Amino acid sequence: MRKRWIKAAAAALGMALLLGGCQIGNRDIIVSGTLGNQQVFKIGGMTCGIREARVYLCNYQNIYGTAYGVDLWEHDFGDDSLTEYIKAITLEELTQMVCMNLLAESEEVSLSEEEIKKTGEAAAEYYDSLSEEEIAYMGVTESDIAEYYSHYALAQKLYNSLTDSVNEEVSDDEARVIEIMQMFISDEATATEAEKKLNDGEDFASVANNYNELSSIQVTVCRDDLPDEVEEVAFQLDNGETSGMISVENGYYFIKCINNYNEELTEANKSNIVEKREKEAFDDVYHTYVDGLSSNINEELWNELQPVTDGTITTDSFFEVFEKYCSEI
Repeated sequence: MRKRWIKAAAAALGMALLLGGCQIGNRDIIVSGTLGNQQVFKIGGMTCGIREARVYLCNYQNIYGTAYGVDLWEHDFGDDSLTEYIKAITLEELTQMVCMNLLAESEEVSLSEEEIKKTGEAAAEYYDSLSEEEIAYMGVTESDIAEYYSHYALAQKLYNSLTDSVNEEVSDDEARVIEIMQMFISDEATATEAEKKLNDGEDFASVANNYNELSSIQVTVCRDDLPDEVEEVAFQLDNGETSGMISVENGYYFIKCINNYNEELTEANKSNIVEKREKEAFDDVYHTYVDGLSSNINEELWNELQPVTDGTITTDSFFEVFEKYCSEI
């Protein structure tokens, strides 16, 4: 299984890289005038130019600017929240990619000739899909797109190299998802009252409707979703069985098991567990490296960069085309 880096990298770095107090690891990004007038930011010895930023911004404005067939850019939200959201995603991914390219160099990870060829093929298809207006706005050539794809591919190859040793075998029990009814009560006297009603045979859902302090009664849960004391009991219950009162730090739980093994959700959860293992393996190396990087950003240039939402910029296939040619890198 080949792994795509951006999902794990986004989780690793989070939303720390926003303008105004933005950071790389534990270091602030320094607003500086030392960058060229076409350079958006610099991390370590690598810069990101305005043309590459425009390619990402154009694609993200159309990928995230549409929901359920609705053009969100046509909706008046009363502020610049959508623009700021798209710009935040753009800056986040670009900074992650630069950090990973720098780390790839230090780890001596590079693209092979065949992989470079694939990025060139992807660039040819994507560039051919662009309108004259889009090319003019981005200011790019086909070779520029090939360069940006190589940056993206190198980040993916680094991620794969750091996570290939992760064990992808997950047992049914580790991934098991169960369906339960839950009730939480913070007061001991009230919990004792609810316990008596359950012991007297009253319906769990009816009692929970009157006493439960949680937002939901019937839920599906996997391991680590519940407090440890509750998980230990809940995952031992048979279908239809109800627990006694379970004491936790701030109150009391009651659990009724509806289904102690949801096969479909358990299989899906195995992928989540593998992704979590990959993220941990990746983070061990990535964060240590990133914390030592210096950085600065051309705040004036970044503030000037804005989505074009008049209908002339519709491209949204940059990442889709990459996956078509380079998913096996």
